[in-house]
Amino acid sequence: MPGETLESALDVAAAFAARGLTTTFTHLGENVATRDDAEGVVRHYLDVLARVAEAGLDTEISVKPTHLGLDVDPAMAVDNLLRLVDAASERDNWLWIDMEGSAYVDGTLQLYRRALEASSKVGLCLQAYLYRTARDVDELLALTPSIRLVKGAYREPAAVALQSRQAIDRSYLRLSEQLLAERRGHTVGRFALATHDLPLISRIEAASRRIGLSPNEAYDVQVLYGIRQADQLRLAASGQPTRCLVAYGPAWYPWYMRRLAERPANVGFVIRNLFARRATPLPDGDGSR
Repeated sequence: MPGETLESALDVAAAFAARGLTTTFTHLGENVATRDDAEGVVRHYLDVLARVAEAGLDTEISVKPTHLGLDVDPAMAVDNLLRLVDAASERDNWLWIDMEGSAYVDGTLQLYRRALEASSKVGLCLQAYLYRTARDVDELLALTPSIRLVKGAYREPAAVALQSRQAIDRSYLRLSEQLLAERRGHTVGRFALATHDLPLISRIEAASRRIGLSPNEAYDVQVLYGIRQADQLRLAASGQPTRCLVAYGPAWYPWYMRRLAERPANVGFVIRNLFARRATPLPDGDGSR
């Protein structure tokens, strides 16, 4: 994280923009318990959209359904989401809907369908390790969806999700190949590879070329702030559309610890990248943070 405040995220976005790297902001938090809390989240994102437009930044937003009040009242969450979709559309900007645990997939898909009725500039995160994702993709194709594909970070039971890294990688590759083919046929809007797995990205790049799609036209690469930062900048400099997801906010500690507790494999991922960052300068030149 660059810090807890929107200002810290804006500073990073401006520094990255000077080096050709675009950004997506997500204000950390989930599972709000009251309408007032959800309203505060909406007001924050409305401010984000206004601030990035004023700054001339290519910065999108990514929101969690439970942060907008899905647990409190699904109808309220729809209204809150549509307020943000309208505000983003007015500024010719994009909004992405994050995917949370498997219990929220159906509710999130319903939100996405409603959002697409209001604007085509809305994307959805899907998780490659869930068995149901291939079916969800098939059912969404009639809507020309925009998809951000992740491997999946929540701890899910074997009944609903693949458990081994190898199986998850195979699923990610299969889904990517399908989405590339659909993109070539114009039944998918934007497609984003949201993974730090560079060998897997290389395999998907090869798959794209095999079907006659240039990688810089076929997909974005979307990755987290501070993870493989030098590779992010290298990809952006090569002409590959690359977007850095910048998470910030005072709720970082419970969010972070929950992710580690839910999926212990995340601990190893964090440790590996802490060591990798020692040689990766951040925008202000301080590689120690």
